[in-house]
Amino acid sequence: MHVNRLIAGPRNVFICDECVKMCQGILDGERRQASEKQRSAQAAGAKMYSPRAIFKHLDEYVVGQDAAKRTLSVAVYNHYKRIENKGRLADVEVSKSNVLLIGPTGCGKTLLAQTLARLLDVPFCIADATALTEAGYVGEDVETILWRLIQAADNDISRAQHGIVYIDEIDKIARKSGANPSITRDVSGEGVQQALLKIIEGNVVFVPPDGGRKHPQGEMLKIDTTDILFICGGAFERLDEVIAERIGFRRRMGLPGVHDNDGPQKPASKDDLLHYVTPDDLMHYGLIPELVGRLPVTVSLDPLDAKALMDVLTQPKNAITKQYQRLLSLDGVELIFTEDGLRAATDEALKLETGARGLRAIIERVLLDVMYEVPSRRDIRRVVVDATAIRGQSSPKLYDYTGRLLGMDQLDKAA
Repeated sequence: MHVNRLIAGPRNVFICDECVKMCQGILDGERRQASEKQRSAQAAGAKMYSPRAIFKHLDEYVVGQDAAKRTLSVAVYNHYKRIENKGRLADVEVSKSNVLLIGPTGCGKTLLAQTLARLLDVPFCIADATALTEAGYVGEDVETILWRLIQAADNDISRAQHGIVYIDEIDKIARKSGANPSITRDVSGEGVQQALLKIIEGNVVFVPPDGGRKHPQGEMLKIDTTDILFICGGAFERLDEVIAERIGFRRRMGLPGVHDNDGPQKPASKDDLLHYVTPDDLMHYGLIPELVGRLPVTVSLDPLDAKALMDVLTQPKNAITKQYQRLLSLDGVELIFTEDGLRAATDEALKLETGARGLRAIIERVLLDVMYEVPSRRDIRRVVVDATAIRGQSSPKLYDYTGRLLGMDQLDKAA
């Protein structure tokens, strides 16, 4: 065999250029396999946590909802354990643990999903089901959801294929039973549910590279949704009536709960009813059986009461009061919420019936003028928010470095 070159080594050993190329190919192959394995581990969420550790992390950011946190912890752990051990599960096909969260607005559904994605360090995106329509109609295609996930993964499709998608307002795409099928096409209801099946179940989906649905430019992006975890959430208003009709629950003379003549104690309230939800109830509500089957893990969240709202204000790592205190501290100002002020904020939020979202709106409104003025002033040292400020009866109390009380009218004159 003729070679182009012989390369001298120690002790009069020579190796030809062909052998060098072969050895180089072997080394490149090993490096490539190691790199692919590392990327796969990163994509799959190399940070593996036990359900107990996941629950503990969620507990630091989400108030209450212990049943939901426990259920999500197990579902997420099983999902990523399934991905990490695909080779060992070749003899058994393990399905995805997609999750359906049912609960009123502001109870923590979106926050739970966001906190999970942050802990696992995987791509995460939020989609609004109300914006989705059937292909060919004005609105967004379901493929837009995957395009957003790819963007969240910095266009790394292999990483996006192990991300988490939260689809909000899933109840708004229920079948419209009152529509006349002969004159009305339900383009944002059952048709969208059918379209969601192909991405939730796990298929290879082609996504427009620019996220647009009309005349996509460039080569379509191909993404496999088999290992993407889908978490769907919705308020499901009036679902309690469907459940009540099924179990025979009724109220009598204003009592919170009653006994049937031949049955056990029934749920005491609308909120209790949601814990009795079954797949049949969801189908009766308007979700198609195929979609219900692809969301095997269903959990109901409780509305936040006064105590829970108080905890939301003060307890989590990202508590609303802590956020504003930190923001004002960057300007050298101390922000203090009095006990009666916190109670007044929870009372106002309960009236709004928007859960934790109402709390943020209240605090933002109360501190708007303060946050507008503070960056331009150097004599403000402390801001105190009490009940009268929360109720709009007065402005927050401002103090200078000597402890002297300043009024908002003084701020206006100084400006």
